[in-house]
Amino acid sequence: MIPNNLTNRTAIVTGAAQGIGKAIASRLANAGARVAIADLNLDMARETARQIRADAFALLLDVANAESAQNAVDACLNAWGRIDILINNAGIIGRGLPVKDLTERDWDQVLDINLKGTFLCSRAVLPPMLAQKKGAIVSVASIAGKEGNPSMTHYAVSKAGVICFTKSLAKEHIHDNIRVNCVSPALIETPLLANVKAEQLEYMTSKIPLGRLGQPEEVAEVVHFLASDDASFVTGQCYDISGGRATY
Repeated sequence: MIPNNLTNRTAIVTGAAQGIGKAIASRLANAGARVAIADLNLDMARETARQIRADAFALLLDVANAESAQNAVDACLNAWGRIDILINNAGIIGRGLPVKDLTERDWDQVLDINLKGTFLCSRAVLPPMLAQKKGAIVSVASIAGKEGNPSMTHYAVSKAGVICFTKSLAKEHIHDNIRVNCVSPALIETPLLANVKAEQLEYMTSKIPLGRLGQPEEVAEVVHFLASDDASFVTGQCYDISGGRATY
């Protein structure tokens, strides 16, 4: 048997045009899944889909918009007739500022994309998963959601919400054969870090015992496992991918 085989499975990966999402989409496609590259940047999503596999396709998706989330799910159902896997990866870090300097817009933007987006996309895939009596949802949280990071409070709170949402949703569907899990990476080397101040990067890297940034492919490997039947007895869990930082 091929480990983590996803032949004949279908998967939506949000924020998949680059970074962690692209690595996850590529990994799932290589395991046999048909993958939708869902992203706000449609041109980049199309290029990523072209690179990954012939039957991968791009979708325009604003995860913070309920209509956009439903339209993306409907497009996948029209193309495939089913949705087996949802990867809630889309997210932003936001501006690195202490709470006293955060604006309401800063707060709302990060919470809308990171947390509300996870809710909206998960809600949209639940009806087809319930109808087919099977599904897997994996969301990308962050170690910041467990520990909190100074000058990143809005981001940390959004990811703490993703972890709690994961556990609650898993319990709601524990008897529906729909597994819900998440991963909490430490600092991963992606384009998102372009908006993080150098001193903030140095601070966060110093907290990783392995002494380096993680790579998108290292996150993708764990997400792939959780999305596959090899994790059939795993639900409601948050897997740390932290280079040893999460040693409590």
